[in-house]
Amino acid sequence: MIEHGGGTADREITLLTGGYGISRVASSDIMLADQRQDPSRNARAASLSSEAVPTDLLTIRAPAPDWFRWAISHPRQSQFVMVAGCRIHYLYWAREPARPGGRGLLFIHGGGAHSYWWSYIAPYFTRDFRVAAIDLSGMGDSGWRAHYTSELRAEEIRAVMAAAQLGERPFVIGHSFGGFMTMKVASQYGDRLGGAVIVDSPIRPPEEEARHPLTRPPMGNRRVYETFDAALARFRLMPEQPCDNPFIVEFIGRHSLRRAEDGWVWKFDSEAMGSRRFGEPVREYLQAVGCRAALIFGEKSALVSRETASYMSSLMGPRAPVVEVPEARHHVMLDQPLGFVAALRMLLDSWMRNETAEGSGPLRATPR
Repeated sequence: MIEHGGGTADREITLLTGGYGISRVASSDIMLADQRQDPSRNARAASLSSEAVPTDLLTIRAPAPDWFRWAISHPRQSQFVMVAGCRIHYLYWAREPARPGGRGLLFIHGGGAHSYWWSYIAPYFTRDFRVAAIDLSGMGDSGWRAHYTSELRAEEIRAVMAAAQLGERPFVIGHSFGGFMTMKVASQYGDRLGGAVIVDSPIRPPEEEARHPLTRPPMGNRRVYETFDAALARFRLMPEQPCDNPFIVEFIGRHSLRRAEDGWVWKFDSEAMGSRRFGEPVREYLQAVGCRAALIFGEKSALVSRETASYMSSLMGPRAPVVEVPEARHHVMLDQPLGFVAALRMLLDSWMRNETAEGSGPLRATPR
């Protein structure tokens, strides 16, 4: 996020994130949009172009290692499914080699982000899974809604799992805001999932919340940029952090823009995380998860401290793994992408081996 200008009237706020802050409310709450119909916003949505961004603008200029270039060149499909009147976009990677049946993975992005945040991670799982990455409504290439709720987004997630044919008991992996939506789905439909992996989504103990209250930054997205490069130069991670992999940041940034009638804009609705809010009981969702669960967090995360991870572990129960990724910040899969792949592979392999050994389907969360 960047802020500049003299005062409130002329302050510009532009961002594209994947991160999520917590407002000054009880630590069991997050904020989602409950947006009223806004004619000016609808006009803005109508002005957005569905024209594909030219390939040359999507090509990264920064030097990148072979593993990354292999991953982003891996074959994928761009698909849509209608959910409650809204067109939901997702990326899909087929299992290789193709086999009938089998399991699936669904990746869920953070607030203001999109499915391409996972496109250099997903191919590393196609040996064993069919893989999809969703664009939640109001973000990425999905449609915009008149209002956004966690119930609607849970249905979006279920619809994509069905449309992508992710099979029985797929695994769901959600980063930041996407982790909260993962908790929501797993609390309602956990008996239909193989497991839920939460990636750096903070539920802090009340004591830590009182000592270090976090404020939720505004999700501004009103500026129209004259050129693609002018917009790309404004791209920042949120919460703001350094990243030692500039090729990943550039790649995500290039996939974060779309044409408007008079220039270029970010691919999210500023109301998708928006202005009218209600509390979401994510603590209760986490406690009610009805499938295997795990937490992955960054050693240097600005949002999930070791104290927070310990508290979340107490909510998930003693059988839920907690994995700290060294030298990673909030955007774990940007900071340590191959370390993240290794950690997730380990979790999924362990869960599937346990299922085979138990011979009785998915393991439920330990009663608390």
